Formats: sequence, C-alpha cells, structure tokens
Amino acid sequence: MPLVEVTCAPGVAESKLRELGALLPHLVSKAVECPEEPYDGALRPGDVEIRFRRLGPLDRSALDVVIEVRSKWFESRAANRQERVDGLHAAISPATGLRDFGIYLSLPTAAWSQGD
Repeated sequence: MPLVEVTCAPGVAESKLRELGALLPHLVSKAVECPEEPYDGALRPGDVEIRFRRLGPLDRSALDVVIEVRSKWFESRAANRQERVDGLHAAISPATGLRDFGIYLSLPTAAWSQGD
C-alpha cells in the first residue's frame, strides 16, 4: 500500500490538486506494481493513501509540487526504481498539465496491517 504525500506551493489551484488526487491512486499503483504486490486495476479502500499539504511560511521549495511516494521495499520493485519514478512523472505531466513538479520514490523496509 503506497503512502503518498503531496506538498504544493500556495499558488497551485485547488482544482489542479483535486485532479491530481483523482489520478494518483491509479498512476502510483501502476508505478509500484510488482509480482509481490500486483495491481489488478481495482483499487480498494486503503490501497493508496494520499495526503496534501501547502507549503508553510518557513518551508523552502523551488518546485510548485513535490510528490513523495513511499511503498514497501521488494527487490523486484527496487531493481528499476528510477524507471518507475520517471514513468510516473511522464504519466502525470500530460494528464494534469503540471510542469514544475518532482517525485521522490522511497522503498523502505516496512509492514502494513489493516482491519477487514
């Protein structure tokens, strides 16, 4: 289950963020799918968690939007992580019109538990 945090500059329109929020679950799931956690195209509650926050007065960022994706480490996922994040960036840009953004993909050793 990927965790996604989107940090954005104050000037980014809420409508653009809503559009991004609607697209990210599918695009992130495709970007991190692997044999250990295949993506069947049918997202269920808890499959992708997304949090949005605006930059605060003390934050510093040269980009309008920074998307941080954390997904459980698997060797098959880690082997081509740069290709995965580049592909995700390439998919987001034309779908949203965002140009000034970056994506950070982190694959920590982790575990997840969720009730039924």
